[in-house]
Amino acid sequence: MRTGKNKNQDRAAYYKNLPDTPGVYLMKDGHGNVLYVGKAGNLKRRVSSYFLRPPSLAKASEGRYDSRIEELVRKIQKIDYKKTGTAIEALMLEARLIKQYLPPFNIREKDDTSFLYVEITKEKFPRVLLVRGKTKCAGTRYGPFTSASSVREALKILRRIFPWNTHPSRDIGRGTPCFDAQIDLCPELCVNAGQRSEYLKTVRNLKLFFEGKKERIIKNLKREMRTAAKDLEFEKAERIKRNLFALQHIQDVALIKEPEIKNFKLKIKNYRIEGFDISNLSGTSAVGSMAVFEDRKPAKRWYRRFKIRTLKTPNDVGMLKEIMRRRFVHDDRDGWPLPDLVLVDGGAEQVRAAREVLRETKLKIPVVGIAKGPERKRNDFFGAIPGFADEATLIRVRDEAHRFAIAYHKKVRAQSFLTRRESSR
Repeated sequence: MRTGKNKNQDRAAYYKNLPDTPGVYLMKDGHGNVLYVGKAGNLKRRVSSYFLRPPSLAKASEGRYDSRIEELVRKIQKIDYKKTGTAIEALMLEARLIKQYLPPFNIREKDDTSFLYVEITKEKFPRVLLVRGKTKCAGTRYGPFTSASSVREALKILRRIFPWNTHPSRDIGRGTPCFDAQIDLCPELCVNAGQRSEYLKTVRNLKLFFEGKKERIIKNLKREMRTAAKDLEFEKAERIKRNLFALQHIQDVALIKEPEIKNFKLKIKNYRIEGFDISNLSGTSAVGSMAVFEDRKPAKRWYRRFKIRTLKTPNDVGMLKEIMRRRFVHDDRDGWPLPDLVLVDGGAEQVRAAREVLRETKLKIPVVGIAKGPERKRNDFFGAIPGFADEATLIRVRDEAHRFAIAYHKKVRAQSFLTRRESSR
């Protein structure tokens, strides 16, 4: 755990050296007592929000402003933080640290019995339940979780990786698959109770995740995958491989959306995302497009289209570099606002190309790529998605850039056809 600077120095010292990554922060007083524990999809942005509130929030807007924020900020003399790999891991770590320290600004006016907990029951076929602290514990509990929406969203994500049982004992092995089993969220214990030993492995891995031991889970899954392959259980090995990939590439940055202290609404800037795509037919009539979203909405006045000038053979990566170089010749000085995020249609190779162009122009802008999966029925994301963006918006940006590129490509092809037709007369 790393430590921020003391309060006697400029307030910016609390956050200027924090990373732009998910994690947990601990706000402390001058005696080292933990005042507040918070989670963040972006540590620097979240912590800075406490000290950069718009002046309008200093007033009791419609009676909803919570003066506890001011009280907390006055008492802060030190901020520690710990980075995590994902926002879900930050959520889990926050719960463990709140349970450990019982910080007054997390639990004041709300005792821990009213918080939510995740409970894994002690039944023969354990269930995973979301319960209030005031209910009697019937298994192993994790929490407290201060945000109901965050923990519910986290469980949705985790269940896709660790399918778990929600059926009471009387419904186990009844022979009829439930709806969750049909969409791979239930391990089909409702159909076949003979899978208990495999299911208990899933439960153990889920418990490890709640305990912050993701690397141990990855080690376990890799060992199970090798064993399954050695025993020629290729279907099982492939299933474990998919789960392993999902665990290592959790897309959850939209999990932490709201400031953690109740009723504190941060006025954020109008974020700009620029999406780039290439369209050509075997290298001919090659064009590129730039679609722009601001505040999660298309900003069509900023859309731009490019004819490829330097390449005549199929080379999507080279063409992407060309249009991005031409775009980033411009910046705020000549009326082209720089984006907060660059999105490219493609995978790792396209992301590397985009980053290379940005390095050439000495710009530090995050890059995310979206590629169709192997079956071309899903979207695979490449690069870390910043906290101000979400997968759904990025897919819309990609689709808009693709639509805009295709439309321009068709227009250029039609013009080329007419030109050839006229010249042949």
